[in-house]
Amino acid sequence: MDLRDYEQRKFEIAEVLRGLSHLIPDERTEWRERLRDLFTRLAEDRFNLVVVGRFSRGKTSLMNAILGTDRLPTGIAPLTSVITTVTYGSKEQAVLKYENRILDKEIEIESLPQHITQQGNPGNVQGIKTAEIQLPAEILRRGFYFVDTPGLGSVIIENTLTTESFLPEADAFILVTSYESPLSEDEMRFFKAGSSSGRRIFVVLNKHDTVSLDSREAALAFVREQLHKLFERSPPQIFSVSSTEGLEAKRSNDATRLAASGISELEKQLLEFLLIEKSNEFLLRMCDRLREFLQELPTSKEVASLILQLGSLVKQLGRESGAIEPFGGSTSAFPNLHHVRSCEICAYVTDKLWDFLCQYQYQIIVSADEQQRFADRGGFCPFHTWEYESVASPYGTCNGYPALLDQLATELRDATSLIDNRGDLLATLQRLLPTQHDCVVCDIRDSAEQDAIAAAAKRLEERRTETLKSLSAICLPHFVMLASAIKDSRALRGLIDHQAAVLQRFSEDMQRYALKHDAVRRYLASREETTVAERGLLSVAGRRRVNFAPRQTGASRCDRVLQHEGNITRPMEESEDKESGDESEAAHSRDFQDAKVAR
Repeated sequence: MDLRDYEQRKFEIAEVLRGLSHLIPDERTEWRERLRDLFTRLAEDRFNLVVVGRFSRGKTSLMNAILGTDRLPTGIAPLTSVITTVTYGSKEQAVLKYENRILDKEIEIESLPQHITQQGNPGNVQGIKTAEIQLPAEILRRGFYFVDTPGLGSVIIENTLTTESFLPEADAFILVTSYESPLSEDEMRFFKAGSSSGRRIFVVLNKHDTVSLDSREAALAFVREQLHKLFERSPPQIFSVSSTEGLEAKRSNDATRLAASGISELEKQLLEFLLIEKSNEFLLRMCDRLREFLQELPTSKEVASLILQLGSLVKQLGRESGAIEPFGGSTSAFPNLHHVRSCEICAYVTDKLWDFLCQYQYQIIVSADEQQRFADRGGFCPFHTWEYESVASPYGTCNGYPALLDQLATELRDATSLIDNRGDLLATLQRLLPTQHDCVVCDIRDSAEQDAIAAAAKRLEERRTETLKSLSAICLPHFVMLASAIKDSRALRGLIDHQAAVLQRFSEDMQRYALKHDAVRRYLASREETTVAERGLLSVAGRRRVNFAPRQTGASRCDRVLQHEGNITRPMEESEDKESGDESEAAHSRDFQDAKVAR
């Protein structure tokens, strides 16, 4: 089982809970409260890793290495009683929580030392209780929650009390010491307190890149001897690591160097503990509580079906073991999915349509010739008539439309000569209806769409790796067109993998939001989760201004793209990243302002 599998099992339990909710009578308030409690337990579950150690041992560097980032500020001595937590967020920021204030304060991560150090906040005059660092790291999104305590060895007793206050909340402790002076008196004192809590402790000797192999072996032997004195039967696991080497190895995708750093082995053991011992136990306990609840309900087919569904899930949990990986599927291959943009093809076409309508509504005000051409074509199709109305003024419409209305009136009068031949009359009247075949805006849409598809296909074939890193969430209609336009098999495989990862991520975010909504814990939802309903629909259908109806010609979209491929005259450049939450369909005029035309 990996982290994604674990999360999927939680979603399956949530489905059983939803099925149960429909079986509880409204008057059974005690059952409804019990159901909410189960939802809350499920939604609030997370892996609490409490990191302890003296200042300068490399606690923050170790967390950076595990997260694969350098965004956590290192080398700062925190204030008394200020706990720094690291959790998932759609964007990088720090959130300050105060002792006597209701409202939190969002700040840049770089500003954190001004609030949690003695120099920036002497005596904690700001009254800060905790500082929460939010990062878009995949391991945090899957439920890891780091708690960085103020540090051991302080002369101020509150530091120790603050660390000890987290004992009941911790799923595991990571004690970080180093080869400079392993296992100080303060660290040994922590072991005594930690052992009595019953929580798992992982001992990390950091900075093994700074000592020789002989010195490393001697230090490890000393630590083992000391721990055996305290823990006779099951001493904590000891890991020799180099946080600096581990982070650099992750950033350069060097598997050999990562293994030598010791970070990969530490991660494996943490995941094994959290997934096999802690998480599997949590899921089975949830299933037991849910089964007991179901057995208290009156017997019915619906209840029996839910009990069978739950039993199948329990069997599946018993089978899921073996190799431990951080995340399953292809999601981890695309690290920028937390701010993936909506479909860039839709964005480009939307921009072109807007620019055209803004210019055209002026042309049919000032040009009699354009008014007549507009009338001869029969105007816009019904959809684009109202798109035109959204940018034109009543004055502009009153100047641009009389020629069309006069022509329609003339053709209607001429049609009266066919009144005795009903079939010919109706055929003539039918020809008065504006269609996509006659609509100039539909022509612009199709042309812009083909340009964008051909340009995107060219980028994927020529710069596959770079393009996939910044690729948007292509909507399904445009994905099929783009896939048909790509001839290179590696580029096509990359596109398909990216599309699957995007859809999987949206699915997971939707299920997370639904679970937190059921648990009345919507405040726990990230920005991605609160906006994913619209983004998920956009990934399937695209923007309504682009994919409102089938394309004009009888040929398939894919055929037209291939026919057009050799005539790329205005390639679309890659758009700059934009936060997905800002890409609302309500932003009528300028979705993706950065989609430019390179002539």
